[in-house]
Amino acid sequence: MRNKTAKIHRWKFVQAALMAGGLGLASPALAHTVTQSTDSMAMDPQAPAGMAGMGNMSAMMRPDAAPPTGVVGGMRPPEGVLMPVFSFMNMEMDGNRSGTQSLSTSDVLSQYMVAPLSMSMNMAMVGLMYGVTDDISVMAMLPYTNKSMKHQTRMGQTFKTRAQGFGDLKIIGGYDVYKSDGQVLELSLGLSLPTGSIDETDTTPAGPDQLLPYPMQLGSGTYDLLPGVTYTGQNADWSWGGQLGAVVRMGENDAGYTLGNVYSATVWGARRWNDQFSSSLRLVGDIVENIDGADARLNPAMVPTADPSLRGGEFLSVGIGVNYLVPGSGPLAGTRLGIEGVIPVYQDLDGPQLERDYAVSFAIRKAF
Repeated sequence: MRNKTAKIHRWKFVQAALMAGGLGLASPALAHTVTQSTDSMAMDPQAPAGMAGMGNMSAMMRPDAAPPTGVVGGMRPPEGVLMPVFSFMNMEMDGNRSGTQSLSTSDVLSQYMVAPLSMSMNMAMVGLMYGVTDDISVMAMLPYTNKSMKHQTRMGQTFKTRAQGFGDLKIIGGYDVYKSDGQVLELSLGLSLPTGSIDETDTTPAGPDQLLPYPMQLGSGTYDLLPGVTYTGQNADWSWGGQLGAVVRMGENDAGYTLGNVYSATVWGARRWNDQFSSSLRLVGDIVENIDGADARLNPAMVPTADPSLRGGEFLSVGIGVNYLVPGSGPLAGTRLGIEGVIPVYQDLDGPQLERDYAVSFAIRKAF
């Protein structure tokens, strides 16, 4: 009953999140006051002019020409320009929740033999973008992820499990369908390839080489579609934007399950303080659906992370970021550095499930 009610409520939340994203697309004024992985472009003074649709070098040579670090898209290289990107993200999860209510460890252990206590995920992402034309760009991203999760058993024993390796390779193409007066509307479509493992194991109290539950795996095991639409705008001192995106799973993986679809909407505004620094405020809404099917190798009665019906949730978060543009004419000139911290302000989870604590992302990019 909880899952059926949660699903109905979740779609209402999706509509609200998409409406919030739509407001970001329709109203730059709202994005001034309201504000995920880093394919934003750095502008080399020697490179051809151009954020697509921004029209001139002066529009590019400002720190807020790049969206907040957690946003995928929003800038693209001009024709013939290659742009490597490196980003790093740390996400921390601590404590359990069901719905909007926090749960104690004893609450979880009254239902399961093992309770997750906390989880840490560090992800380094290497990306490469290329401007096919001034309106069309392509991008590839490959993450390397390190995960660890702390648990407690009913007997009071604590233990950690770990997994690390490459995740799923993502290839995305973008097309600018509208450009006018410092504003750009871009449509994008990508494909996530199942290069990440879904067979990670570690030592647990049950013995060595035990299959790890769903959140500790490195990939989805399926080919996933990545549709999106991004709007960006800019005036003398402000920049703003909005984005709608999704991860749509296709088919079933070799282990017999399909991860839930993900829907996201975000709006942001940024203020340019001088030629080097800008700050941003961002509002993010995420919907994560539960897993369809199940991995028969996992026992959902043992630990909640092995239950495919306890992976869904709704999240509303606020992000605060800073961008820095390296000035001058040396080899590092035009390099962009960005950092953003994101804190959830609302979480409604199909639990028991670990709740999000915070995420911090850093990115460096430069066009050649």
